[in-house]
Amino acid sequence: MTATVTAFFRDQRLATGSIGDVVRRLAEQPDGRRALVFDDATGELVKLGRPAEVERALAAPAVSTTPVSLQVALLPRHVLWLEAQPGGPSAAMRRLVEAARRDGVGRERQARDAAYRFLSMVAGDMAGFEEACRALYAGDADRFEAAAVDWPRDVRSYGRRLAGEGLA
Repeated sequence: MTATVTAFFRDQRLATGSIGDVVRRLAEQPDGRRALVFDDATGELVKLGRPAEVERALAAPAVSTTPVSLQVALLPRHVLWLEAQPGGPSAAMRRLVEAARRDGVGRERQARDAAYRFLSMVAGDMAGFEEACRALYAGDADRFEAAAVDWPRDVRSYGRRLAGEGLA
């Protein structure tokens, strides 16, 4: 799965695609250097940096699969349960995390948070912003649309797209 980003200049969507594709398309546009680029999964602003930094980032390997150590605090009964699982505590924790990811646990909240991150940067000063955010976190698509009715189409539709499962 390739991560995608979306670039905006003011309230207009300029490009969507892989980071490499978007950077190349922005380079061809007059306002491309002043565009804000958002991660389509998290709604976070992507800091591109200078062209040489972008090229280095594009050449870097994507995601590491090297195991990482993490310290967590558990109650004794949790530790006993984990130790009794096939493969031990680490394998049990990995299975639990993968099952939660596969089942979409927490995905609605993540989608709402992604939409909020984007909207607060681009639509924070627009009329209806606060009501749209209340509707977003209530999962009320009709109320969201009513609050954002006067927003530029690209801003409204991208916010709705990011909210995805969180705005039914």
